Amino acid sequence: MVTLQGFSGPWYRSLFRFLLLFSYIIPISLRVNLDMGKAAYGWMIMKDENIPGTVVRTSTIPEELGRLVYLLTDKTGTLTRNEMVFKRLHLGTVSYGTDTMDEIQNQLMNSYSQVQSQGGGNNASSTPPRKAQSSAPKVRKSVSSRVHEAVKAVALCHNVTPVYEARGAAGETEFAEADQDFSDDNRTYQASSPDEVALVQWTESVGLTLVNRDLTSMQLRTPSGQILTYCILQTFPFTSESKRMGVIVRDESTAEITFYMKGADVAMSTVVQYNDWLEEECGNMAREGLRTLVVAKRALTEEQYQDFENRYNQAKLSVHDRTLKVAAVVESLEREMELLCLTGVEDQLQADVRPTLEMLRNAGLKIWMLTGDKLETATCIAKSSHLVSRTQDTHVFRPVTSRGEAHLELNAFRRKHDCALVISGDSLEVCLKYYEREFAELACQCPAVVCCRCAPTQKARIVKLLRQHTGRRTCAVGDGGNDVSMIQAADCGIGIEGKEGRQASLAADFSVPQFRHTGRLLTVHGRSSYKRSAALSQFVMHRGLIISTMQAVFSSVFYFASVPLYQGFLMVGYATVYTMFPVFSLVLDQDVKPEMAMLYPELYKDLTKGRSLSCKTFLVWVLISIYQGGILMSGALVLFESEFVHVVAISFTALVLTELLMVALTVRTWHWLMAVAELLSLGCYVASLAFLNKYFDVAFITTVTFVWKVSAITVVSCLPLYVLKYLKRKLSPPSYSKLSS
Repeated sequence: MVTLQGFSGPWYRSLFRFLLLFSYIIPISLRVNLDMGKAAYGWMIMKDENIPGTVVRTSTIPEELGRLVYLLTDKTGTLTRNEMVFKRLHLGTVSYGTDTMDEIQNQLMNSYSQVQSQGGGNNASSTPPRKAQSSAPKVRKSVSSRVHEAVKAVALCHNVTPVYEARGAAGETEFAEADQDFSDDNRTYQASSPDEVALVQWTESVGLTLVNRDLTSMQLRTPSGQILTYCILQTFPFTSESKRMGVIVRDESTAEITFYMKGADVAMSTVVQYNDWLEEECGNMAREGLRTLVVAKRALTEEQYQDFENRYNQAKLSVHDRTLKVAAVVESLEREMELLCLTGVEDQLQADVRPTLEMLRNAGLKIWMLTGDKLETATCIAKSSHLVSRTQDTHVFRPVTSRGEAHLELNAFRRKHDCALVISGDSLEVCLKYYEREFAELACQCPAVVCCRCAPTQKARIVKLLRQHTGRRTCAVGDGGNDVSMIQAADCGIGIEGKEGRQASLAADFSVPQFRHTGRLLTVHGRSSYKRSAALSQFVMHRGLIISTMQAVFSSVFYFASVPLYQGFLMVGYATVYTMFPVFSLVLDQDVKPEMAMLYPELYKDLTKGRSLSCKTFLVWVLISIYQGGILMSGALVLFESEFVHVVAISFTALVLTELLMVALTVRTWHWLMAVAELLSLGCYVASLAFLNKYFDVAFITTVTFVWKVSAITVVSCLPLYVLKYLKRKLSPPSYSKLSS
């Protein structure tokens, strides 16, 4: 404008005046409108009756739910219920399933009744047979004694505490404590892991019941009602590094000291005596989708335990490398342990996991399952949940430890097409160390990826790798504290309130009670939020561009004078009461019904291409703004008669009407609040005309001339756009229009 003016006179003054006049081209209200829109989307998500219990913890990114390409999910507690049910007990030569648990119960009952009858009911005399068996491992034990030892080990080796609900007043509870301890109906078990609760509940079902536990002792009740008391000498809790837990107990009746240990087969295979069945049976159970735990024991003499205790206490008092020294002392006990049994626990899938995963896959999302479970268990769950189709080829990444092995395995994987990838955490670490880019490129082409034996840090690293390598949006879903790092590393985090606490749900952007709710959260709310924000942001930009175009035309006609077209309240009212409500009502717009969006998840796939808000759509709206601004101003200048005030009246009224009609043109599905917003804005403008004597000639705006001139300009500015929209829908209809019709 200053250049066309010819830099005549104090041109720098004109430059700053034009900067102020064209400042409306900067959509300052866009930030406010979008933030209000996001708050509205969050409110709609939490009020959705189809996903009750959903909480929006971050109101700034609901649109991210509509642009996701990668969904990374945990397994236990996320795809599964984290409600463990004991299914299998394997002793090496004999295996017991759910249909043969009564045999275990009978053998346990016979074993304890024999011990009791031999001792005449005296606990002390029940020692010799058990002591003889445990101290002579070379003599082949009977199945009954092995069952007895296995069940006793499972009943003792844990961190479970039985809890009894208080009945009556506090004073009465103390006197009634003895009766209350053994009331089975009033007992519940508390533990950090559902696996341990399932094991203790199983021992109760076969007859050996945990009735009491404190810091120093445990009490078990036998099938015959006898109470066995064990003193807890040491407890070694489970850690993600050791993958096992142990306990040293002393039988009060016999003074026998036994070290029991249970853990993952990977951790336990090196500490138990040589056997030829453990690895094979672990694989068999894992292929059935069972979570396996290996249980072992070692009998200790009083001297051995005293020696261990002295070394253990010394290590705990060390100033330097305390953790390593303590671990070394404990490992000195973990040698040549007697393998007792292998347990299999089933974790059932959550409700509607299969249809939800199928819906998300049809929506174009690539799903990765990151879990700490065994490879076989993870693969079985992936197939049972339809994460990996049973007919689909699966490439199991061979364990690799060196750069050369990783190179060979990647080459073998490269030759396969459209197959799911299953890889362990150790192999993944090697691949990411030497061939990060190549691995990411190949893995991203897979329809599904299963990473087993994953540490929490590895989960977060995979998320970051996907974001950096692909530049696409990622979403992480988890339920436990070990998933927090993954959730926080992703663009969008969804936490499930499960049995492992609320760390994941509190750290996430969105919290849901069940995994199946993620389907509706993404395909309905995510899609709607993104499309609504795209329409809202483009319309706010159009609103500023059109008035700036009118100012440019006006200044050009009057010899590039830096004179404002509209002043005072007209500019304030234009951006607020006259157009704010209809424009903001676009947050209620929807192209298809929620049920249709879930029935056809393929609609979600279109959003990942970013066509709703792109340079192309932005330029289209710029052209619309220039066209409409030019028509409105030119028409008003052509039609105005003698006074300049008529130009303001005609052009501003036509501008407000054009904005209201453009909102109507943009809306895809009308909501009653949209109609209210349109009528309210129009009513506010008409009512305000009576008070705007400073800007409008009241006598002129009540004439027929004013009405037909405004109508003519408005029709010329809007009608061609309606025609173009109609032709586009007929010749090249969008995917959703085929469904909405």
